[in-house]
Amino acid sequence: MPNRKRNDALESAAPPEIVAEDAPEAATSGAEAPQVSDKLATVLADFEELRQTLVRRQADFENYRKRIERERAEDSRRAIARVIEGLIPVLDGFEHALAAHKEAAYEEYRKGFELIYRQLLENLKRLGLERHDPAGEKFNPHLHQAMDRVESADYEDGTIIAVYQPGYVFHGRVLRPAMVRVAVHPGGHGEPRESKLAN
Repeated sequence: MPNRKRNDALESAAPPEIVAEDAPEAATSGAEAPQVSDKLATVLADFEELRQTLVRRQADFENYRKRIERERAEDSRRAIARVIEGLIPVLDGFEHALAAHKEAAYEEYRKGFELIYRQLLENLKRLGLERHDPAGEKFNPHLHQAMDRVESADYEDGTIIAVYQPGYVFHGRVLRPAMVRVAVHPGGHGEPRESKLAN
């Protein structure tokens, strides 16, 4: 019996102890709420800062990638331009050979040369080369080199009346200016200047 009384006393005493333990927690949770809110705000601010940094890094990387691609394309064009510059005299040689041998005896030989010349020129055009034959155009010192001038009232002042050698342009860059003869009106003041080769 004493044990039963003791157990009953413990059971009746248990609920007040639980309530007593819960009460400080309720008070503590009310005090901790602002601290949790402050920590959450700090975490969110850090997250936003990291997100902005990531966006900036991605933009920087994209700009870097585009710049590298542009530089590679420019390097490739410069290399192709150097090769084409070396082939321009070959084109000239073909043109001179074709112009020199117009006799019937050279007809078959000439056809073979014309075929090779056309194939070479077409392949270079596919790479971006433009042949510039400016007969009848106005003199442009950026594209043409005046070899001589002829006084003439039959043409407009500064008109190109003969082309000694065609010019070549590669993606807007002058590889060789056209060498030309230019008409100048008698007593005219506008004398064409020789072009500067574009680099």
